[in-house]
Amino acid sequence: MAHKNSAVSDEPIDVLFALQTGFNLMDFAGPLEVLTSALHDANDPTSKAFEATIAGGEPKVLSEQGVLVGSQVSWKEAHERLADFDVLVVIGGHSDEVLKGKAEPLDLITAFSEIQKSDPSRERTLLSICTGSLFLAQQGILAGLSATTHPDYLTKFEILCSQAATRDLTERTDVIDDARYVVNNLRFDIGDEDENPYIRRKSDAGRRPSNARKGSMSWKGSNTRRESIARRASMRLGGLRVITSGGVCAGLDAALYLVSVMVSEETANEVARVMQLTWTKGIVVDGLDV
Repeated sequence: MAHKNSAVSDEPIDVLFALQTGFNLMDFAGPLEVLTSALHDANDPTSKAFEATIAGGEPKVLSEQGVLVGSQVSWKEAHERLADFDVLVVIGGHSDEVLKGKAEPLDLITAFSEIQKSDPSRERTLLSICTGSLFLAQQGILAGLSATTHPDYLTKFEILCSQAATRDLTERTDVIDDARYVVNNLRFDIGDEDENPYIRRKSDAGRRPSNARKGSMSWKGSNTRRESIARRASMRLGGLRVITSGGVCAGLDAALYLVSVMVSEETANEVARVMQLTWTKGIVVDGLDV
């Protein structure tokens, strides 16, 4: 797979799903359905916007519901190919065992963030579903960011975030308890930051100016893109977009958001229509594109 600085409109966006033993099946299947249903061209069923790869510790990974899902790459292979992927999706389930055993996907999460910091010229996204955010908290990824998780795990989540901040001498995490998903380091080509009207804030959850540019992963005519690698490099985690979602079904909403910024909002709405899903939008924290 060739290295990409950014995807263009006719290329699939490469997504890696990390499945630990005991993962939640809906955490995986819901976002997978959303992403693999998205098309760059609604009239061309071959114009898949996302291409998914499944990583796991075994050839077949057992979910907490008792369903086996085949993995396509091992953890070792996932680490070796990690630079090829635009998105890493971290699934909830079996979280206590992963945390106690310091098991994968913990190291994979850290490695993905390190790749972004060392190569901020490439847009990358880290998306956690449900209790997958506990793994991000444990690895210190959420320092200075805003985040959410399943409502039943908020206390544990806050403790993990606090412990990581103390351990790493970093800023604390702003834990948000009433959002379907929370986005940090949003991406839009928005020009001069001093005059730009498109800076998104918590109060802007779910809204986007009708004349805002589409997500930079899929611009047609990408040669007109305004880019400042230096600005992205100065952002937290090298400008890594970090999205955490709430409970199981909130992962569907977060995946639709990802489609909206990486393909188009029209495409996200079409996926939601086909799935007969009402897209409940979440929070996009103050952010500025590069």
